[in-house]
Amino acid sequence: MKPLAIVGFPHPLLKTAGSRVPCVTPEVLKQLEAMTITMRAHPRCVGLAAPQVGFRERLAVVDVGPLAREKKGTNHGLLQLINPVIRRREGNRTVREGCLSIPDFTANVQRATRVIVQALGVNDQPLTIEAEGFEALVLQHEVDHLNGLLFLDRVSSLVTDVFPRKTYA
Repeated sequence: MKPLAIVGFPHPLLKTAGSRVPCVTPEVLKQLEAMTITMRAHPRCVGLAAPQVGFRERLAVVDVGPLAREKKGTNHGLLQLINPVIRRREGNRTVREGCLSIPDFTANVQRATRVIVQALGVNDQPLTIEAEGFEALVLQHEVDHLNGLLFLDRVSSLVTDVFPRKTYA
């Protein structure tokens, strides 16, 4: 399977809330697999949400493992999430974020330092993920995508908190 094309800003799908997935089907599993392949095809990419590859469903994949040595926090390995929802947020810090769908910019964004996410897993069983640090940030970023929000929607000032990307790898 080849990586999927990334949907770039200002595509309207990126500003549209995703559709709830009623149950795990072979098609949903195929979408999650395609998203995982796509995420892994992009160096330093640790998360991807369905709208970023043209899907309307509430699906996300996260794997902070490739950056675990240089980033602090939990590392649950590959998470393939269906209908993820953040149930609890704790702490607060400003972090620099980027996004495959907005490749030319990064920005300072306020994020919780710890989150609890509930979702359905690929085995059709409920999941509860307690994440801290970098993994918590990535989960928040991907759930935002599923709610039609981009990291630029979370900056305090487009003038002082948004920066041209210096490197792409």
